[in-house]
Formats: sequence, structure tokens, C-alpha cells
Amino acid sequence: MKTYHADEKGYYGKFGGAYIPEMLYPNVEELRQRYLTIMNEASFKDEFDQLLRDYVGRPSPLYYAKRLSEKYNSRIYLKREDLNHTGAHKVNNTIGQILMAKRLGKKRIIAETGAGQHGVATATVCALAGIECIVYMGEIDIKRQAPNVARMKMLGAKVVPATSGSKTLKDATNEAIRDWINNPIDTHYIIGSVVGPHPYPDMVARFQSVISEEIKWQLKEKEGKEDPDYVIACVGGGSNAAGAFYHFLDNEKVGLIAVEAAGKGIHSGESAATSVLGNDGIIHGSRTLLMQTEDGQITEPYSISAGLDYPGVGPLHAHLYESKRAEFISITDDEAMTSGLELCQLEGIIPAIESSHALAALQQKEFGADDIVVINLSGRGDKDLNTYIDYFKL
Repeated sequence: MKTYHADEKGYYGKFGGAYIPEMLYPNVEELRQRYLTIMNEASFKDEFDQLLRDYVGRPSPLYYAKRLSEKYNSRIYLKREDLNHTGAHKVNNTIGQILMAKRLGKKRIIAETGAGQHGVATATVCALAGIECIVYMGEIDIKRQAPNVARMKMLGAKVVPATSGSKTLKDATNEAIRDWINNPIDTHYIIGSVVGPHPYPDMVARFQSVISEEIKWQLKEKEGKEDPDYVIACVGGGSNAAGAFYHFLDNEKVGLIAVEAAGKGIHSGESAATSVLGNDGIIHGSRTLLMQTEDGQITEPYSISAGLDYPGVGPLHAHLYESKRAEFISITDDEAMTSGLELCQLEGIIPAIESSHALAALQQKEFGADDIVVINLSGRGDKDLNTYIDYFKL
């Protein structure tokens, strides 16, 4: 049986694995040995489901976007992850991982964040659990995502700026890993995407898979069938896409469309279109597709969206790209911003700029009038208002 899920060693085809310094081996190995057992315990499942329902506000609605559908002559549904508590899909994973950390007896949580949504979601669950929280964030991202920084601080987290390299997500991740190496016993690292050493890509995808699980029964109620024709999601590291694709991965009748940030143009030198520009490499503990120079130095990514400027993709997405199971589309800043504004004015929903990239796929690809297209609206646009204001001179 052909599968696009991870094997027991954490590989998706040739991508994945755990390429880690010896100092981190005990932490990662403890997690690898115990994550599936813990996730399958009835008490864990009950607590996870109850918090998703009563705290996060799940299930998130599957909304038929009537005016958008009319404009693009298709049946377009929006999976409303923007309506979750904290404003994005990130909280599905942080709820799961804080419950995991408690069961592993950890007393301190570290995280990295780009757009700040994962930082907010981590600070939120740490406040909920009464556990110390340190969030690493690139200095540039701290400036462009000020409201989220304020939220994290209000929630009791310590926000530590990453001042090396491009001062964005990649550098924040490096700092978090450094912290983990120095504090291996009592600290759990809540990685915010389907990246990092095994078991993180698989574990995060499983926590996010609630998205596609809900899409199936919600579509059954609305359309009389579980499977859409297409699922579209934006990809930086790729956790919202992994969650939206999860229950459709092995059903090749469902088209998967992953949307990356082309920044100022794929070949402009200011882009994060990893599928086009990347090749095999190792970043943050796993083998994946990575934007790098000929001698293996990581290329600085760029996107107007703080959540998509990562120089790689998670190993699942690298495999989906290489196996051609998913179609990858690259969207420029301008295309994303235009689509974001279009959603505001057609449906009264202000999307995160990350999600606006997924919406922009409608401009690039034609769908049939009877095609059911589900777009994962991964987050809301509050955090991006300043960027929207500057861009559109509002």
C-alpha cells in the first residue's frame, strides 16, 4: 500500500529523519519512543478533544464562500481556522504539545516564532498549564509583528530576540535549538511547524490533522460527499497544509495544492519559493528541500508574510513535491495582497497574509464549475493590519 505518511524512522520517501547533535539525542529519542503511545491514551485524547472544543472553539466552520465562488465559477469553501482562539491553526498543535510536555514531566517550554502566531499559541497554552515559557523571535519579526509580541508578554512569556543572520524565523529556530541543547532535562521544545527532527513533523501533522478530519464530515453534511476535488493551503514550514491535507494524502482523487511565497518574484533573489529554488539539504534536524548556495550555505528567504519566509519546507511537503502528489504554486507579494483585499471585499473576512497566498491560487489555476475547492484559511489578518495599511496606503 503506497502511503505519503511518515515511516517508523520518520522518513517521507528520502526526506525526514533526525539529524541532530549528540547533546539533543536523549530529548528527541524520549519523545520519539513515547509520542505515539501518549497520543493514543484515552485520557490524552479526551483532554485534547475537550480543550479543542471548549477552549479553542472547534470545530472551525467550513464556510461556503458564495461571492468568491461566483467570481471564480467554482464551489469554494473556506476552512475557518482564523476563528480559532488565538486567531490561527497554530493552537491545535500547541494544545497537543503542552499535554505531551506535561506527561513527559517537563517544567519549561521553549518555542520559535516567525509571524508570532505560534509564539502566541505557545504562550497561551503555557499560561493555561502554568508552565514557564520562552519564545525566540527574529529581531525583524519582532518589529513587524508588534501586536503579537505584546500578546505574548501579556500571556506571561519571555520574548527573546534573535539578532544573527537574517533576524527572522530561521535564526529564531537556531536560538531555540541552542537553548534546548543547554537545558536538555527539564525543557520541551514546542516546534510550531512540520519541520525539525523526527518525530516532530509527524507529531505536529497528527495534531493538525483535526483540520482535514473536520473537513470530511463537514463536506459530507453540505455536499453529500466527504472528499473535495481540491484542497489548497499555504506552505512555509507547512503545518496548516499538513493538517488540511492529512486525511486526503493517500487518496489521489483529491488534488492537493501547496502555495509558497514567491516574494518579489521567484528569481528576484527575494523569494521563499523552496520547491522551485531548493534542493536536498539538512536544516533544523531533517533532510528536506532547502534554498541554499552551491557550497551549502542557506539562502536568506524573503516574503511580505512573516510566516512564509522560511528557507525550506517540512519533509512531508518535500516528498509531496518530488513525488508530484501535490502541485506547488508560487505567489508573489503583490498577488497575495490583492487576493487578501479581494476576500475582505467579497466575503467580509480579513485574512492573514499567509492565507492570502493560498487564496491567490484562484488567480493562477482554473477550476471547473462543479469542482469543490476547500481553501484552508489558516489565520486572521489582525496581526497584519500594519502591513496591509502600508501596502494599500489605507
